[in-house]
Amino acid sequence: MTAVKHHVTIKGVKDGLVFLLNDTCEFEEVVKELKHKLEKTHQQILTGPIIHVHVKLGTRNASDEEKEQIRSIIGQKGNLLIQSIESQTADPSASVFHNMPDVRLLKGIVRSGQTLTEEGNILFLGDINPGGTIVSTGSIYIMGSLKGMAHAGVDGDESVVIAASHLRPTQLRIAGIISRPPDEWGINEAFMEFAYIKEGKMEIDKIHHMHKLAAKQ
Repeated sequence: MTAVKHHVTIKGVKDGLVFLLNDTCEFEEVVKELKHKLEKTHQQILTGPIIHVHVKLGTRNASDEEKEQIRSIIGQKGNLLIQSIESQTADPSASVFHNMPDVRLLKGIVRSGQTLTEEGNILFLGDINPGGTIVSTGSIYIMGSLKGMAHAGVDGDESVVIAASHLRPTQLRIAGIISRPPDEWGINEAFMEFAYIKEGKMEIDKIHHMHKLAAKQ
């Protein structure tokens, strides 16, 4: 007998309930099961004092309309008070590299005076030290500190990006465009940031906003 995979899991925590919504199925399936559990199988939680609810969407990037639909379904039960509806962004592998084709995994440290040159998209696990350089024809993702120089899209591709856990480079280049110095970015400590080209200029943004850029391409 095949086990039934639940699209909605309800867990009790110290300060209320957590609703875990499956992020691998259609949103309509989540809504259907959410309604069923609140109206049929979990009626016992809908009586008594106010219960605080935190909704976890996994890696699903729900629209404002979808979040409002969730709020409406849970909120119509008088004693359930929604505190948060959150998508997972803490894991870069889930939010940044999802659906990224042909990423080559590399590990190590690029020290001063060294240059690492590769083809295609790179996921580099390690640090690029001051004086070190990483160059690629594709995008460059660094799970570590970028304190040296990075040049993505070296063959002229302006659609690529440069991302790093700690982005404090001596210089960034995408295709033929060079970034302003990090001191001019207007941010003190650049953690989980990425660089991209917008209207011919290099911009810096938080990594969890990268899905918006991908949606436009």
